[in-house]
Order: sequence, then C-alpha cells, then structure tokens
Amino acid sequence: MFLYKIADEVSLKLIELQDAEQLYKLTDKSRAYLREWLPWLDRTTRIEDTKGYIQGCLQAYADNKGLFAVILFKGEIAGVVSFNSIDWGNKTAQIGYWLDEEFQGNGIMTKAVKALVDYAFSEYKLNKVEIHAAVENQKSRSIPERLGFVREGRIREAEWLYDHYVDHYVYGMLTREWRK
Repeated sequence: MFLYKIADEVSLKLIELQDAEQLYKLTDKSRAYLREWLPWLDRTTRIEDTKGYIQGCLQAYADNKGLFAVILFKGEIAGVVSFNSIDWGNKTAQIGYWLDEEFQGNGIMTKAVKALVDYAFSEYKLNKVEIHAAVENQKSRSIPERLGFVREGRIREAEWLYDHYVDHYVYGMLTREWRK
C-alpha cells in the first residue's frame, strides 16, 4: 500500500474501496462548493458512484497509468490528489486535485502537490509534471504558481462545466527546474 507522510498532520494514502463511504460523504457535503470547478459532481449521486470511481483509480494504478491518493489531515480524508495520467513514453504526468472547503487555508494542498511532484521526479524518474487549471479558478491556479511552475499556455474551451466551457492554463515543471 502507498502511504506517504508529508507533514506532521498530513499524509497521502493510495485510495481504497474502504474509503468510499467517507469520500462520498465529503463529496456530498461539499457538492455546491466543488461543483463550481469540477465537472463530475452530477454523476456522483450515490456511494456506488464513488466505489466505481475508486475501482477505476485502482485499475489505473495497477496498469501503471495513474496514482490516486486521498489526502489525510489528522487522519481524516480532506480531499484527493492524483497523477490523473502518466505518459511513460514521454516521461510526463498530469496532476489533479481537490480539497474540501473546510480544510482550505492550511497549506494542505500545496504540501500534497509538492509531495506528488517530488515523488514524480525522485521515484518515477519523470521529466515533466503538468497541472491544468481553469483560468478563473484562482485557488487552483495558486498551487502551481506557489510551487514555481511555469505557465506554458492557455487552452481555449478546454473543459465543459455543466452549461459552459472554461479555458485552462497549463502549468509545467521540469525535473531540472524542480531540483534547483
């Protein structure tokens, strides 16, 4: 099992089926808040939907195509951080994340993403990590900006959010830049 302690009260743990109930409850209580930027909330209406998501995450991990971790804060699930995709041929990965509103403002997500970037470069020996964030989603964009990622460009109408498209900024970090 993947368990990665990143601070006194913060750890990353490979997502497991036993996390389904707690993760679903967190999603459900935060539905209105998360829905502004996450396109999957309307498809997650039952615990079975969360179980299906977790099964897909575990399959991606088994196939070496992704790594999905719950963020534990004081032993409680606070959100998710992941390599949504890993391209071994090009040695790149794309990170995604979300954090319950109640846990924000404590530096948890910055620590979690930093730990995943460290892991990408030290353990997976990747060359590049990308983060895509909606242009208007300042909270999400602040993570790569705080960690020194380079804003590489803008993808127009990159994502459909319920009733409209949003543009994304693409942020990138190369292993040689991270090591500095």
